[in-house]
Amino acid sequence: MPHDKGTGASGVDPERLWLGPTPAAAGPRRGRRPTFSRAAITTAAVALADAEGLDAVTMRRVAAEVGAGVMSLYTYAPDKETLLALMADDVCGELPLTDPLTGDWRADLKTLAHRQRALMLRHPWLAAVLVTRHTPGPRALDFLERALAALRPSGLDGAARLEVFAQLTSFVAGHVRHELAQSASADSPGRRAAEARYLTAMAADGHHPELAEALAAPGRPVTPEATFGRFLNRLVDGLDTA
Repeated sequence: MPHDKGTGASGVDPERLWLGPTPAAAGPRRGRRPTFSRAAITTAAVALADAEGLDAVTMRRVAAEVGAGVMSLYTYAPDKETLLALMADDVCGELPLTDPLTGDWRADLKTLAHRQRALMLRHPWLAAVLVTRHTPGPRALDFLERALAALRPSGLDGAARLEVFAQLTSFVAGHVRHELAQSASADSPGRRAAEARYLTAMAADGHHPELAEALAAPGRPVTPEATFGRFLNRLVDGLDTA
């Protein structure tokens, strides 16, 4: 029986989803031809998630958005896990792929990471979906192909390049989730000031000399872009290609 699932580890069969005939191609054998499509369902689900978050994306809500009965949607997306896979791959089509690579693999990798971050910030639900889904769809594979090509000058073999891309994507997704959480909590009046006072007090108690030294160090730009750039530099510049 089809049903809505949460956002746990994906049980989607990628071969069936991406290599099988689309429901529009297979088509219902009887009855009136539907006035919606898998693409329309995916677009509606993405719009819901962008506006209201993943919890708003239920088969019932999506059906209402496209003007369909709930049961008719299951021909196109048999459960919420499949719908989330379709959504994630759909927005991955926004990633630019046509500008030439520079041949400087570290610089190119950082550019790709910045594009991933921008995509995840445009679609704040995406980071949570990506960390629980391990098989990329066709559009995501296009971006993976781009990343593997960018990494070719590194001298890493194919398996290592796949690992680097997975590590990079996990870093970006984790950072964006933290960034979004920080942005939401910053709306609480005085929270950051209270946190600073607490850390200063703990650093002054004589039991945390390393923390005291760290807090006394010169400050750095704390904008989200600057912070992400510093973390990304440490990750990419520290990659071992031996």
